[in-house]
Order: sequence, then structure tokens, then C-alpha cells
Amino acid sequence: MKFDAIIIGTGQAGPSLAASMAQNDLKVAIIEKEQLGGTCVNVGCTPTKAYVASARRAFIAKNSRDLGIEVNGNIKINIKTIKERKDKIIEDSRSGLGKMLENNENIQLIRGKASFIDNNTVAVKGKTYKADKIYINVGGGPRIPKGFDEVEYFTNASILELEEIPEHLIIVGGGYIGLEFGQMFRRFGSKVTILDRGDQLLKKEDAEFGKVIQEILENEGIIIHLNSECLSAKNIADKVEVTVNRKEKSLEIQGSHLLLASGRIPNTIDLGLENTDVSLDERGYIEVNNELQTNASNIWALGDCNGQGAFTHTAYNDFQIVNSHLFHEKKRYLSDRFTCYAAFIDPPLARVGMNASDIEKAGLTAKVASRPMSKIARAKEMGETQGMLKIYIEEESEKILGATFLGTGADEYIHTVIDQMYAGQPYSVVRDAVHIHPTVSELIPTMLESLKPLKNNEQ
Repeated sequence: MKFDAIIIGTGQAGPSLAASMAQNDLKVAIIEKEQLGGTCVNVGCTPTKAYVASARRAFIAKNSRDLGIEVNGNIKINIKTIKERKDKIIEDSRSGLGKMLENNENIQLIRGKASFIDNNTVAVKGKTYKADKIYINVGGGPRIPKGFDEVEYFTNASILELEEIPEHLIIVGGGYIGLEFGQMFRRFGSKVTILDRGDQLLKKEDAEFGKVIQEILENEGIIIHLNSECLSAKNIADKVEVTVNRKEKSLEIQGSHLLLASGRIPNTIDLGLENTDVSLDERGYIEVNNELQTNASNIWALGDCNGQGAFTHTAYNDFQIVNSHLFHEKKRYLSDRFTCYAAFIDPPLARVGMNASDIEKAGLTAKVASRPMSKIARAKEMGETQGMLKIYIEEESEKILGATFLGTGADEYIHTVIDQMYAGQPYSVVRDAVHIHPTVSELIPTMLESLKPLKNNEQ
């Protein structure tokens, strides 16, 4: 069967691209081997943020005495109800996406696993499909470290199917996934132990933020072991035991459940890419140029599988880049993008662009604006004063290099900085803006009135 284009995967980029092509009278095949919607809808943003919301409600119910709210009696966590709510939200998203794809006469939804035969041909369940252009949007999955093959474990996907609250959840990995699930289940009532091989949590962030996040989580009763190399695990009766090498000596930690959150890998291993001209890097990500085109001139890679950002918003921007070169006069490029993301712990950490470590490595001369959340009126009024805000300014151009915010609502007001960076204007535009009082955002202009030199050791 011949199409104008074939799209492999229905994550954030694929369906949007299919809809745009169909609108432009192209005949499109979109192939999906599992559930519609990819990681975000099924096992990522949608379900986990639903769980995070429930966990925050539980935390607030248990910790509002200082604000004059006393709750008498037990706070009951009904994990089955939480799961049912999550499942409904997911199903609504899948259903809407399915109707969009199936009701469009220019789109054919093909169920099954795709494998390349050559640059223009893929096979699904014994049938072959050809197209002049092929777009890979296959996403990624959890990395399972060596030593855990013979043990019962959960991933970010399977743990969302639990209908019981773990007595003691051991988490291997101190990244975004591990921390979100750790705090979530601690607030549901589990004992939680987080093991990470590094010397700080969230290794991509400056050490001071990792330290504060560790303090926040430990204050909630989460046990954190850094510099802990997880060697292996085994099941002992109804327990799981993890062997850890820590400070040149080994110890065994037992729990009721084990979550592996030690990174992600692209779903490129069994795509048949060896039958094409597509190149992979040493980690298995598809190599792309500034237009997301692979080494095969008629094949593009979008989303997590190209290694250019493992986020829903970067996947959607990948669609925008490819779509602009197909149908728009103004072209968009990968190099236009500022890296930005959030860790949806509570309070959230939000980041855009460079941090202090990046600036030092780049040899740039910069200034920093900073403010602890404890000195922000709205945060004090809300009773949520954990965290700090930092914005980095290049001294010569006076443009914003980046920002890291840790505090209540940080995942929202970081966009003040993101928008300013895309506008390409000097920081003084934000500094001189009038923001609404009382908000956390109003402190961003105030912070920028008091810039200080960023010293190399300020991390």
C-alpha cells in the first residue's frame, strides 16, 4: 500500500503531524503498536500528575494545622479511587485521539509493530506499506539496569496499576521520575527509600538545588542514600532486597516494592533501522539535523527517540519544526529552542536555559539575581516558603541566559523568563515591568534590580 507519508507512533508529535498533512490533502498512514497517545497520555504526564494532585491533597489535609485548619480523625488514602480517576482521564484522552484519527478520510490508523524493510518501506503484521516520506515518533522506555533481571520490580508504567499502597517502596534513581513517585507514595503513606549513585539528587541541576530538594524530601520522612551503587536485587519471600555498594562497603536494604527509575532509553532497538540509512548514536538515539531529518533524506525522527529532549513540549515542538518545513513560509529549527522543563515534586523545580555550572563551563561572564522563597510575601502568606529563585544574566549582552526556580508555582511563573528569552530582549524589560501583587511573579522584577557577579564557585 502506498501513502504520501507514514508516521510511526502516536505520541505528542505523530497525530498532530498526521492531522496537518491530512488537512493539506496528503494520504497518511499512522502506525501504533500499543495504546494511542504515547508516553505522555498513558504512563507519563497525564497519569502521574493526576496522582501528584491526589498526593498533594493528602499532604494538605495532614499538614494545615499551622494555618488554623485542624482535621479530626484519620485521613484515608483510597488508591483504587485514585487509580480509577487516573484511568478515566487517560481513556478520555485516548478516545478523543482515536476519533480524530479514525474519522479523517485522509488518515489510516494501522495497529501493530512497524519494522523497516528499506528507506521507503515498513512492514506491519506481514503487510508492507510504502511512502516517499517517513516520520519516526516511537518514544522511549525505562532503562533496566543490570542485576535486576531476576527480581520483581515496577517501572513508571507498571507502578500506576497498583491497587495497594506499598508498605516500603525502594526507588533506584534520584531523577525526576524517582523523586516524583517517591514523594507521591510517601504522601500516600508508604515508607520510601531513594537510592542514587551520584552525590546529589537531580544531577543536571546545580548542587545547591539538589541539596535543598533533598532537605525538602527528608523533612517529609523520605530516606535518601546518595553515592549508592545498586549492584543487584533478589526476592526473599514477599520482600525485595537490594544490594548497594556505598562508601566502599555493601549493605542490603529490604522493602515491599521496588521501583526502577534509573533513566530512559529510546525505542529504536527493533525498528529494523539497520535496513535503512538512518544512523544511531552510541546510546541508541536517532541522529538528526537542525530540521530533524535523519541521514536518510526522506526519514525524520521526532520526540524522545531523537535524543533532543525527552518531554511532551519538546516533542510537540518537533512537530512544529517539521510542519513548518512542509507547509509554512516561516521555517522553524531545532536550534531555535531553549531547553526548559520542570520536576513536578512539591514544591516544583522549573528550569530554562543555562545554570551556574553551564555558565562556568562555557566561560561566560554573568550576573545572578536571586531570592529565597522565605522572603517572598505571597509564599509566606501561603505557608509555602521552601525553595529559591535564580536568574542568570550575560554581562555583555544583558540578555537572560537561564533561570532555575524551586518553589510553589515555579512551573508556571518560569514562563515569564522563557518568554523573555524567546523575545531576545535585555533583562531590563522584565525588571521594569509591573507585576500583580501579591504574587510570587512580582518578585522577578524586584530580583533583577539587584544583580550580583556570578562567581565561579557559586553553585
